[in-house]
Amino acid sequence: MAFTGEFFRMDEFIQTNGRLRPLVMIALIATLFLTTIVCLTMGRYPLLFGDVLHGFYSRIVGHTIDATTYSVLFNLRLPRTVLAMVLGAGLACAGAAFQSLFANPLATPDTLGVTAGASVGAVLALLADSGMFTVQMTALIFGIASVMMTVSFARIRGRSSILMLVLSGVIISSVFNAIISIIKYTCDPINKLPQITYWLMGSLSGASYKSLALGMPFIVAGVFIITALRWRLNILTLSEDEAHAAGINVQRTRIAIVIASTMVTASCVSMCGQVGWVGLLVPHCARMICGSNNRFVIPLSIILGGIFVVIIDTLARTLTASEIPISVLTAVFGAPFFILLLRKTGGNWE
Repeated sequence: MAFTGEFFRMDEFIQTNGRLRPLVMIALIATLFLTTIVCLTMGRYPLLFGDVLHGFYSRIVGHTIDATTYSVLFNLRLPRTVLAMVLGAGLACAGAAFQSLFANPLATPDTLGVTAGASVGAVLALLADSGMFTVQMTALIFGIASVMMTVSFARIRGRSSILMLVLSGVIISSVFNAIISIIKYTCDPINKLPQITYWLMGSLSGASYKSLALGMPFIVAGVFIITALRWRLNILTLSEDEAHAAGINVQRTRIAIVIASTMVTASCVSMCGQVGWVGLLVPHCARMICGSNNRFVIPLSIILGGIFVVIIDTLARTLTASEIPISVLTAVFGAPFFILLLRKTGGNWE
């Protein structure tokens, strides 16, 4: 993908002989690392850059550090920052996979209804005064179940097309969103409604090592599967006959991508609620950099997604005295930037 006018071809800058330049990936990984360290220093209790590095070094070698620094760094900020990084990487990876799988630049990780289904499960658990572990598990189960319903409804005579999958996903999402609206309308407006509303707006404030241990394996597994199959996504853009001629089992590959993306999205929603724009915006940014080859788009989306959400979450907890829901900031920053991308590319994502 090329910029016009005063802009240069970034894909030529970062690629050589059709391959991603190693220095580009090294630079992006270093940027992610530095961004994470800088964000760990920011908050109500500021830390120096050296304090963070010294804290990690002391933890590795077994030295003691200041109790306050230890609590702020390792008990509060580190699990939250790790969650932000994993969340951004997972949603961006799933979004890039769905956009290629459905050949739709507006496809997002919740295209098949997983976000709406997971949200219903979480809302029901919150109504029952369940702990966060139960909320997370219920959301994960409902998210997976919603996609199973979508796939089941899309099958006609033993086969399902991309169009039927998308249409079924829209229907399932509408049904589950209607259920959420009914629950919000009928629940206790003093105690339950604010809790449900705040959770649905997305927040990483409940991050802990326990929640990471439960949800992170699903995200890592899903990202690994998508990354391993990324070259097949290029072939799936061809017709089914051409894909079969290339030796690809189209149905199995689609199912594998859908299952992997579902695991990622359901787990993300179960840990921190609905977070929009990441799976839509970040893959487009990756394509602006390297073109439409999914061999490059997927890895770039993973790294850029991690950087984006780490920065957004840091702003969410530091801009004001009270924490801002993360989905609000992703929309505030994501929408104008997405409009800028559209104006620069003329809507051409190929």
